[in-house]
Amino acid sequence: MTAALDSSVIVAALRDDEAFHRECFALLQQAGLHARPHALAETFSTMTGGSLRGRVAADDVMRALRQTILPRVTMVDLVPEEYLSALDECRNRGIRGGAIYDYLHLVAARKIGAERLYTLNISDFRSFHRPGDPEIVHP
Repeated sequence: MTAALDSSVIVAALRDDEAFHRECFALLQQAGLHARPHALAETFSTMTGGSLRGRVAADDVMRALRQTILPRVTMVDLVPEEYLSALDECRNRGIRGGAIYDYLHLVAARKIGAERLYTLNISDFRSFHRPGDPEIVHP
């Protein structure tokens, strides 16, 4: 099965103190996983920018991305024309602010023909999900 991940799943897979760590880490053991490269930046930002208690050293995050995520997750990105088309869709459908990043995860999942897009934030995707899109699934 081809599936896509957003950064919420990657963060939870890497942090054993996350509520759904076990489920997200187990998901990483499956074949056919994809993510946008931007999910790496979102993961780095989330893990290094948290509260002092929750902040992870940048070196540790980079090591985890290189050793745990990249060997298991194929990166898929959009070319500039695909970005512009997706942003046109955002403009036409009223998708604004940070929601565009989630929408771009969904567009990339469509591009690869993913059957599922895994996220811990299902409600973030409900407003712009349409028939034929990958199923939005909580791990």
